Amino acid sequence: MTNFAVIKTGGKQYIAEPGKKLKVEKLLVEEGVDFSFENVLLVAEEGEPRIGTPLVEGAAVLTKVLRHGRAKKITNLRYHSKTRRRRKQGHRQWFTEVEILGIA
Repeated sequence: MTNFAVIKTGGKQYIAEPGKKLKVEKLLVEEGVDFSFENVLLVAEEGEPRIGTPLVEGAAVLTKVLRHGRAKKITNLRYHSKTRRRRKQGHRQWFTEVEILGIA
């Protein structure tokens, strides 16, 4: 069984495994700095998984911030058929890419 944890950040939940890279909502942390996520919902190590109510006490996921960037553009098109009105809008979401170093 592999070690993994479920973390919560930016209103979303992610499965974190050591060595895995994740793109999460933008964090206010500089590039190259070690960072730890404290909102751990589940930790599955060898044996029984520990499930938090709602968080696992004393658990943390250690990460390293690799880079900040923006995702690909998402376009939103709204069309009103009777008036032939169109509205096109684009959005690029900021993200932070982190590498999971370990689960503590």
